[in-house]
Amino acid sequence: MSRAGLRFWSAALAFAVFMVDVLTPLEGAVAVLYVIAILLAARTNRRNDIIVAATACVVLTITAYLLSHDLHEIASPALRALVSLAAIGITTLLVLQNHAATTRLAAQARLLNLSHDMIFVRDRGGVITFWNKTAEQTYGWSADEALGQLADKLLRTSYSDRREAIEASLLDTGRWEGRVEQRTKAGAALTVDARWALQHDHLGNGVLETHTDVTDRVAAHSALVQSERRYRRMFDASRIGVVEEDWSGLRTALDSLQTGGADLRDYLARNPDFVRHARRLARITDVNPALQKMAGASGSAAFIENADKLLGENDRSFLDALVAFANGERFHEGETQLVSFDGRKVPVLFTITFPPEPDGDQNVLVFVVDITERKQAQDALLAAQAELAHAARVATLGELSASIAHEVNQPLAAIVTSGEAGLRWLRRDVPDLKEVATTIGHVVAQGRRASEIVTRIRTFLKKAAPQQDMLQIGEVIEEATALVARELAKDDVALTVELQHGLPPVRGDRIQLQQVLVNLLINASQAMSGRPGSRVITLRAGTVDSETLAITVQDSGPGIPPDDMARLFDPFFTTKDDGMGMGLAICRTTVEAHGGRLSVVSTPGSGATFHLTLPYSQEHASP
Repeated sequence: MSRAGLRFWSAALAFAVFMVDVLTPLEGAVAVLYVIAILLAARTNRRNDIIVAATACVVLTITAYLLSHDLHEIASPALRALVSLAAIGITTLLVLQNHAATTRLAAQARLLNLSHDMIFVRDRGGVITFWNKTAEQTYGWSADEALGQLADKLLRTSYSDRREAIEASLLDTGRWEGRVEQRTKAGAALTVDARWALQHDHLGNGVLETHTDVTDRVAAHSALVQSERRYRRMFDASRIGVVEEDWSGLRTALDSLQTGGADLRDYLARNPDFVRHARRLARITDVNPALQKMAGASGSAAFIENADKLLGENDRSFLDALVAFANGERFHEGETQLVSFDGRKVPVLFTITFPPEPDGDQNVLVFVVDITERKQAQDALLAAQAELAHAARVATLGELSASIAHEVNQPLAAIVTSGEAGLRWLRRDVPDLKEVATTIGHVVAQGRRASEIVTRIRTFLKKAAPQQDMLQIGEVIEEATALVARELAKDDVALTVELQHGLPPVRGDRIQLQQVLVNLLINASQAMSGRPGSRVITLRAGTVDSETLAITVQDSGPGIPPDDMARLFDPFFTTKDDGMGMGLAICRTTVEAHGGRLSVVSTPGSGATFHLTLPYSQEHASP
């Protein structure tokens, strides 16, 4: 019934009681019935309605008494009126108290409805007597649907312990906390943290249950645990060595470093003591079994110190890693040697990952790959390449035999001529000793020249380990062109050499670079063999930038067919009937071993141009 209806019926009842009290000869305490009118007004839950109804009932009681009785004597009617007034007063007081209690409970219920947790109250039998808004939203049942239902049956609650033991703990301590599984109205599974509190009142024992939905949190934690287990399995089972390090001390040291505005790499290169100190600050926190085996250790405990004990005294890779770390790079790769616990030096490739903040400095991961077998295979490959290069030089020598004979024959002919001239000066009646001495000097000079030619040829043929020397590229070009001069003249090929003045030196093996140039010049000459018209090879050398110089060998031959360009540097690919297909492959490998590149461009009908680049020697690079 609405509030207006309750007010109407309360007023109607009060008026009816008044009429009965005034118009009928009943001697009873009819005015007591006004209590019903007050109770009806109380159903509106408005304090003012209760007070108005009570006041009206008092007024009506007194009015009815005055209309029905006089005031000359105090008899039983007056006593009945007082009883009625007392009943009205007591009822009003009780109703107002009940209204105040109800208001407080309603306020508390509103607070419970504001909670983000699911809250409901049940009696000792498990029947739900209160169900807040969050419980409605989370579980899916409205308050009307939930009230009066058994909580465990409605929510299909699953406990981690026996239900009887939980209830006994609740009765013993008045509280219980735990994690339970429940189901929503739609059937979805929820994991909740439950907190129960036992309440005692005059109506019996009730239980306030507060539930926090931790389904997502439990799922996230489970995923984290799974990820951690997966990471640990990969960490332990990986055949790649993995080191976990704490670089937070390094970060502090770098932040406090005063470089005076100098480049960090240059500063560290000039302050090796700081680098050695920094190596000791890179603290190892964990090492997987693969790295333990690589370093010859029996367990990870031997590593829980710092990275310094794994690196050699002359290691330079840590400096590069330090610069990458200071510059905020996410990754750094390099090659170095680890020093094992038994003193062996293990060549390795490594990758360092620097995770982002906030805990990145404490979780630096270093992945290490043992490349001992690869190094051995590489050494074997280089040895085989040296054998092939030697064979190629011997084959080249056969092709240059006429040029070599011409070169050696020139000083021999000059020696014979000078000797004959000296004999004529001696056979004179008066020998001219001054001329004889000059002639003998010519003989000695030409003999030395012949010796140098033979030495150069023997060196070219000699199978020796590569030498890393400081070389003037102009001298290398001069010696190479001298070796092929006769071969080029035989094919009527004109060689033009254009050298930039003041070329910086390069570091490399003189014989290997000579072989590259000889092969390129011989190939260019053979490409133009039998061609009508002029045959010209142009060899140029000059700087490209502040770090690189370039040598180009350009011919005026027919060029290289487009179909052959992609395979030109492949081993055993050749366009010659009697070729081995190793010359250009060896040339490219040799140039790359010197830190350079060898490429070719060609336009059919317009010749080919080979581009060879080499880095400057860093010791003599221009500032």
